[in-house]
Amino acid sequence: MRLLVCFRLGAQVGKTVDQFLQHIANALILGGTYALLGIGLTLILGVMKVVNFTHGELYAFGGFMAYYFVSHLGWNFFIALPTAIMLGILLGALIERLVLRSMRGADIDSTMVAMIGCWIALQNISLLIWGGVAKSVSTPFPTEPLMIGSVAVSWLRLFVLVAAIGLIIASYVLLQRTSLGKAMRATFQDSSTASLMGININFIYTATFALGSGLAAAAGALLGPVFVVTTTMGNLAALKAFSIVILGGLGSVPGAMIGGFILAFAEELGSGYISSGYRDAVGFILIILVLMFRPTGLFKPRGERIG
Repeated sequence: MRLLVCFRLGAQVGKTVDQFLQHIANALILGGTYALLGIGLTLILGVMKVVNFTHGELYAFGGFMAYYFVSHLGWNFFIALPTAIMLGILLGALIERLVLRSMRGADIDSTMVAMIGCWIALQNISLLIWGGVAKSVSTPFPTEPLMIGSVAVSWLRLFVLVAAIGLIIASYVLLQRTSLGKAMRATFQDSSTASLMGININFIYTATFALGSGLAAAAGALLGPVFVVTTTMGNLAALKAFSIVILGGLGSVPGAMIGGFILAFAEELGSGYISSGYRDAVGFILIILVLMFRPTGLFKPRGERIG
């Protein structure tokens, strides 16, 4: 009898450990795309001091472009993704050039109103073009999951994690090892002094907004095939992006990266052990707690935050 009880207890513990490891795997995959969202937004907020309300729509734009190229044009999945990201970069550059540049020097309220207007316009254009029906993006990956011990991971989700980590590393290298990244960091510290040193501020602002937009589009293009693509998918994504920036600290790229993974872990473990209905609520409760006890974010302010 005692042996039977021990056997059942061991089986229950093993099952609990397997479930926990599955949640960890899911959180890692989701955290990579959350990190892309957060890094893109913290760049724009840190360098340009612009509250980018279009960030969620650029995320949705990436998803719709991936859907259009794969499902309508029949493109190869691995060609469609980088193309969607490049178009996100171009759309971001266009928004900065047509909207933000003309408002350079305006008060923050006027800029926020303009960006809210862009957000509403982009969402309505998206609804007009794509309609309200959710779209699914087909992929070349097998449906049979990869088994890592007792943890099942789909090949698509594994690809999303690897691609997201690759983009995170590329962004960090760009900011730390290139002349463009150094110019962005100098502009963040003091745009007037950077201009006197010969840095083209207009170009840096355009490049910053384009890069941040491209990272948002990348997150949408990667997660679109995992879930579905809808015209309202950017609303919650934008809220989460702002939450990640708050969590990691404004202007901190490592903070945004780690904040993305923290938010993903909070959501995944909350949905697994509390209720899936409270998935998003758990993440936002975490943000409230951070604001109460660490208003500047988990990472302490430094003289130089971008990078």
